Amino acid sequence: MDELRNRAKELFEKGEIDIFIGYEQGTRNPRPIFVGNAEDTQKLVFNDKCTGNLAVYLTRKDLVKGKRVGISASYYALKSIVQLFVENQLKEENLKIFGLANDGKIEALNSLDEIKHYIKDTPPPPKLEDDELIKQIDAMSSAERWAFWSDELSKCFKCYACRAACPMCYCTKCIVEVNRPQWIQPWASTLGNMEWQINRVMHMAGRCSDCGSCSTACPIGIPIHLLTHKMSETVKANFGDPSDKGNVLSTFKPEDKESFIL
Repeated sequence: MDELRNRAKELFEKGEIDIFIGYEQGTRNPRPIFVGNAEDTQKLVFNDKCTGNLAVYLTRKDLVKGKRVGISASYYALKSIVQLFVENQLKEENLKIFGLANDGKIEALNSLDEIKHYIKDTPPPPKLEDDELIKQIDAMSSAERWAFWSDELSKCFKCYACRAACPMCYCTKCIVEVNRPQWIQPWASTLGNMEWQINRVMHMAGRCSDCGSCSTACPIGIPIHLLTHKMSETVKANFGDPSDKGNVLSTFKPEDKESFIL
């Protein structure tokens, strides 16, 4: 712990960062903290309980615009950071990134290539509950799966916490805020909620880090992260690993098949 605090303090003292986005100890679990000076770096913690995806703050202009940023990045936050680099949302020279090595030590990741190597060499954190629920959903018939998601999404009241928690939702204007034409019904209803989630999942195709922050942020616990998880599996199975290839909805080849167009 002291290692991260000392490194962050040193970066402030050398004038190499203006803000450090990390974790501090909360009432139950670690929570985000935005450190603005060397003294407050002593509040930082970073361990295997720090699972929230802090990459979501790297595109918040009100927080980081024009600033040099240090960040504690979990495994999934690093995956999001790679994708944000691919989408030209980050500048390498403005970031100081720290991850957790397999032995629990702090590891400085000084370039995009180092982050990619880290992700390649580091097993993703286990998700036992998710694995079990995915197994149950996969075993359902189409009708049972429709009933399952209809029931779950009928609870949504469109607070858009899922959008706010997602590092890849950085559009300056979301489709749900467009009313000419009105693409998404603004009120909550089962079909309208499905419409919103289908749009969200399609938007995440080939971009989602599978961090699960969307579901964690959901105040009523709808497992919507399983929708993006399934989409990630589908994209990987059909297009290969999407790393460095953009996203599947914005890249194409002239020879791509168009047989799906009616």
